[in-house]
Amino acid sequence: QVQLVESGGGLVQSGESLRLSCSASGFSLDRAVIGWFRQAPGKERERIACLSSGGATYYADSVKGRFTISRDNVSNTGILQMSMMNPVDTAVYYCATLSARRDPLWCPTDTSEYIYWGQGSQVTVSS
Repeated sequence: QVQLVESGGGLVQSGESLRLSCSASGFSLDRAVIGWFRQAPGKERERIACLSSGGATYYADSVKGRFTISRDNVSNTGILQMSMMNPVDTAVYYCATLSARRDPLWCPTDTSEYIYWGQGSQVTVSS
């Protein structure tokens, strides 16, 4: 049984940093596609960062330069390091993954492409 368990969410103040982790069991994140999404109240879920099977990274304009996506193959964990946070970053954050395809640069934005999802982690940034 595949599980993605997120941790690290919480309440921070503007300008502070937070690190989200996505621990996988039953599925290897090594060379998998890892996506991080967020959903704010009343808004659609959006992809904010993606790590392709070949190691390419993609970021939404809203987080570029502030967030960093990575993976730790030893612990089989996906990581989203967030810095210089502001109130618009307040949302429920989700990690998601799918098996690698032929294109090592492929990183879909469509939520329907992702097979496994974490439970979601609330992140709140106060001003």
